[in-house]
Amino acid sequence: MRQILTFAAVGVVNTATYYCLYLLFLTGLPYLAAHILAFTLAMVGSFFLNARFTYRTPPTWRKFLLFPLTNVTNFVITTAGVYLIVDVLHAGNRFAPLVASAAAIPVTFVVSRWVMLPKPIA
Repeated sequence: MRQILTFAAVGVVNTATYYCLYLLFLTGLPYLAAHILAFTLAMVGSFFLNARFTYRTPPTWRKFLLFPLTNVTNFVITTAGVYLIVDVLHAGNRFAPLVASAAAIPVTFVVSRWVMLPKPIA
């Protein structure tokens, strides 16, 4: 239960970081480029926060290189969602990433746990 709550707290920090970067980059980039760049930078921060606080495991290059797998589903869902909200529904690009990211959270937790925690020896 502690891991889920900590994961959620890290997610809030990560989302705030992403969103601030998204708005910053949106001033000079198209919305999809702003989304991709902000997402990538926030993911690096998320790795270190989750390693330290959620899973209490030392960060390693192996985990760092595998960590993007935890965000593939999140990235696909949020990118498709942002596109759907902005280009299909014409609802605006400011809040689209926040709305689109909600559906990917449970899957991201499961994959993150798989990457970050040691595997039991059978």
